[in-house]
Amino acid sequence: MKINYLFILLLFVLSLGLSSCGNDDDDELMGNWSEKSGLDGTARSEAVGFVIDSKFYMGTGFDGEDQLKDFWVYDPDGDYWTQLSDFPGVARNGAVGMAINGKGYIGTGFDGDDALKDFYEYDPSTQSWNQIEDFPGEARYSATAFAIEDNGYVGTGRGDDLFYKDFYTYSTSSKTWKSIISIGGSKRRDASSFVIDKIGFVVSGYNNASYEDDVWAYDPSTGYWTEMRHISNYDDDKKYDNDYTTIARMNGSAFTLNGKGYLACGSTGSNVSNVWEYDPQMDLWEERTGFEGASRTEAVGFSIGSKGYVVTGRSGSYYLYDLWCFDPTVEQVDND
Repeated sequence: MKINYLFILLLFVLSLGLSSCGNDDDDELMGNWSEKSGLDGTARSEAVGFVIDSKFYMGTGFDGEDQLKDFWVYDPDGDYWTQLSDFPGVARNGAVGMAINGKGYIGTGFDGDDALKDFYEYDPSTQSWNQIEDFPGEARYSATAFAIEDNGYVGTGRGDDLFYKDFYTYSTSSKTWKSIISIGGSKRRDASSFVIDKIGFVVSGYNNASYEDDVWAYDPSTGYWTEMRHISNYDDDKKYDNDYTTIARMNGSAFTLNGKGYLACGSTGSNVSNVWEYDPQMDLWEERTGFEGASRTEAVGFSIGSKGYVVTGRSGSYYLYDLWCFDPTVEQVDND
């Protein structure tokens, strides 16, 4: 009988162990990062880019000593980079970029001495640049931008020791800018943005020694901003935000996949590698597998097809050129 009791006890302990292992598997974060071919050019931070016809165009930035103006295109099908003609404006970092109707737009930024407000249009079919009307707000850098249908939207940022919250839209049909309602909340710089279902979302950013914990959604059909749920443990009476401790940041790399927004990398005084997924239907965030490259800030995020990407950036005093690809549908695979 003693042996039978011992046998039963061993089975019970074993079952607890298996149950524990099963729970650990359930708690694993979804998403896998894999390294791709890094930028052939100079390692850099604060570059800017846009996606046209399933290719990623990127240029400008800062290499630790100089502002840059070289321009590159990445083809994910062949996993290679090609250098194109230089960006025509002055070398800069902290610019904004967006793609509208098959053309790319880059403007604003910092040339090492002054904030900028010039803007340029790139046509990939002719590989040519054309200067367009200047950004109408104050010259600035570290702004954020997004595009919806025929229009681009640019706002927030900093310049001359001032932070901004004003926003402007550029019409590709009339080729003119006009002001729109300013974003709610505080003035900020280095916010992140993405577009889901024709709504532009602006996330977090930095102001007055704090990392903003708000999210704002702009609907061009109404012309108004709507405040979404905070990205901190803001409501003590609710449980949904109890784990919202690592979302707010500056210089996060953002992209959109399958109707959801993603925020990776960035800084909160030190670099962060946490990756969060935003569901606009539920207005909720869920943590995904952390970024698997070197932790970094001031990187560029973009998406092509069903994959998201993060490229370049800065880790302390080290400037980076590597490119990483994110698949949100699979679990993490080590050493891939």
